[in-house]
Amino acid sequence: MSTKTTSNKKYTVRKVKGGALLALCLTGLIISLVSLAILLFDAFMDGLPWLDLQFITSFPHYLPEQSGILAALWGSIWVVGLTAILSFPLGVGAALYLEEYAPKNWFTSFIRLNIANLAGVPSILYGILGLGLLAEALALGRTILVGALTMTLLILPLIIIASQEAIRSVPRADREGAYALGATKWQVTQGIVLPQAFPGMLTGTILALSRAIGEAAPMIAIAGLLFISRIPTGPLDSFTVMPIQIFNWVNQPKAEFQGLAAAGIIVLLVVLLAMNSIAIFIRNRYQKRAR
Repeated sequence: MSTKTTSNKKYTVRKVKGGALLALCLTGLIISLVSLAILLFDAFMDGLPWLDLQFITSFPHYLPEQSGILAALWGSIWVVGLTAILSFPLGVGAALYLEEYAPKNWFTSFIRLNIANLAGVPSILYGILGLGLLAEALALGRTILVGALTMTLLILPLIIIASQEAIRSVPRADREGAYALGATKWQVTQGIVLPQAFPGMLTGTILALSRAIGEAAPMIAIAGLLFISRIPTGPLDSFTVMPIQIFNWVNQPKAEFQGLAAAGIIVLLVVLLAMNSIAIFIRNRYQKRAR
């Protein structure tokens, strides 16, 4: 009888703790969503009056009514596009090697540990690394290529970790069945592992690129608060990006520039959502085809 009573008490305590934790998590979620809604409402209220075709098609100007985000918009597209081209094959290749081909020893465990640690490094440190190593030591200058390489270093650990998890989710039985039919290691990787893991890999890449497009600290270290009055045409051009342009407007003394900054935030959100929507569409289509 005493054992049953003790068990009931422990169950009650666990239930109370679980309920308290659930309430705490829901409270944090509600506070976060309400804060986000307030910030978005404030940005849209301030930015919509300034958001028009002239704002999208104009370069920065010292007069608020003539200023626009065209140079920063194209700079962000260039940087994120090159970052995706560089980071996705590198991240997927590294994850495939670590999960499918690398020997299980202390060295590969050390590499995995360091990849996980790099995912938590503050982004400004990558900006300093890009400025010192790529822009100065390698004499590449403060160009789009340097910005893309720096963003690649920033998001590469995230893509590798997400790709590793996607590869681990592939059932072992599928691999063993292919081996039983005489398939080689590469045939199993190409025909079994990659098709099933690709949606998860693409999801991780989407999230990583979403972080990259909104990063301001590394770009400030590399590009600085540059006044760009032309559209970049190549990876070796100087550039600015939308987070830097928004940061620049926020620090201007005139109140009108605050409205421009809010309009820039709206444009950044639209570009981010459009990029994610396209990537999610490609992922879902590939997932259906793989099935």
